[in-house]
Amino acid sequence: MGARKHISAEKKKLEMKDVSFAKLNNCPTSPRKMRLLTQLISGKDVVTAFGILKHTPKEAGGRLYKLLLSAVNNWQAKNEGVRYEDSNLYVKEVKVDAGRMIKRVSPAPQGRANRIRKRSNHVTLVVDSRTKANKEE
Repeated sequence: MGARKHISAEKKKLEMKDVSFAKLNNCPTSPRKMRLLTQLISGKDVVTAFGILKHTPKEAGGRLYKLLLSAVNNWQAKNEGVRYEDSNLYVKEVKVDAGRMIKRVSPAPQGRANRIRKRSNHVTLVVDSRTKANKEE
């Protein structure tokens, strides 16, 4: 690796040291359906987001609940001895990107065929503490 890439990789590693996140790759839900739920929880407190996801009838709610739990556990691993309820954690950012697409063919009338695209998505969820953000400003 060249010196320039090495320096930028080290800088990125230092920036990511303070950030707690969790990723869910190739989730078999369409990105559009997942974005409906991520818009509900982005910017909310973690406790409120847990409540929203727990009582949502959508299937993607369970997957997002586990992802949020993983992000909170990652935050606790970086900040030992601190409870997340006391530190005013919130969902800083949620990104939903399109994942791989499985393509199928369905027969149609008069010898034609229709494509079926089974979509999946990648979700990245970032959790941060509001008290830490206030200290920096």
